[in-house]
Amino acid sequence: MARRHKHQEIAGNTERWVVSYADFITLLLAFFVVMYSISSVNEGKYRVLSESLAGIFRGPDLSFDPVQVGDLQLRDSSRDIGLMDQTSAQQAGGIEGGTNPDTEQLQQIQSAATAKFQELINDGEISISANKLWVEIEIGSGVLFASGSATPALSADEILEALAALLAPYNNPLHVEGYTDNQPINSDQFPSNWELSAARAAGVVRMLAHFGVAPERMAAVGYGQYQPKVSNLTVNGRRKNRRVVIIVSRDERVQRALSSYGSGYISEDAVDTILQQPRAPSVQSSPETTIQRVQTDEGGVLFTQGEAPEQPQQ
Repeated sequence: MARRHKHQEIAGNTERWVVSYADFITLLLAFFVVMYSISSVNEGKYRVLSESLAGIFRGPDLSFDPVQVGDLQLRDSSRDIGLMDQTSAQQAGGIEGGTNPDTEQLQQIQSAATAKFQELINDGEISISANKLWVEIEIGSGVLFASGSATPALSADEILEALAALLAPYNNPLHVEGYTDNQPINSDQFPSNWELSAARAAGVVRMLAHFGVAPERMAAVGYGQYQPKVSNLTVNGRRKNRRVVIIVSRDERVQRALSSYGSGYISEDAVDTILQQPRAPSVQSSPETTIQRVQTDEGGVLFTQGEAPEQPQQ
């Protein structure tokens, strides 16, 4: 009689393939989520993707915060306040508190120069002023030059080297203006105050270039005795008129406007008016239509913004 073979049971669970299949489907779902998210770049979709993947691999999220779709909101109130302050500063503009890169550079130059030369400023040898278009650094000629000379004195090296260290990191165009008093000079080297003022301006430019300021940024101009700061009737007035002024402009157009009129004889609003005029020569209006020359209390002149003449009715 044949022996009946007992049925041999297979050990283990035969349904384990379902687990592998579920893992495959999960990875496939994650893959499609990735493909969908990169089809359209959006910060909200990236966050949906991150939340989905995190939920898949770590279990259900216990947070009750809804997923933000679209632009993310800053939840830190301090960051919100900082962002609001930055926006307000951008709208304010100007040399104080502005976020425009050009005006920020001018503000940095003004602050650094004021801190560096505070002692000379207190002594009245240097004055520094600024607006949103340019920074003006005025140095008395007696600090830089001997009487009747255009060669910078040894004592001027320290001032010009410190000034060059402040200006070298920036790209703003700058020009140096030389001024004299009305006392005549007649020598083989300087037949008139024109030559003396121009040579002094060129001497400062040469020293700044020697100490590291890019030469292509700079220019020198001499105004002689014909643009006095104050009256030449007194000794103190003549001392104030003997000066060198270093102008750091916002850009080339500002530099050209200042060079045309002289930085001490044109106002900020007048330069704004010139900058707003069309560039094309065929349609550019004459500066005299919007810039007027007025007398100052010290007896000098100032070019400032004026009312344009009325057009005749046709």
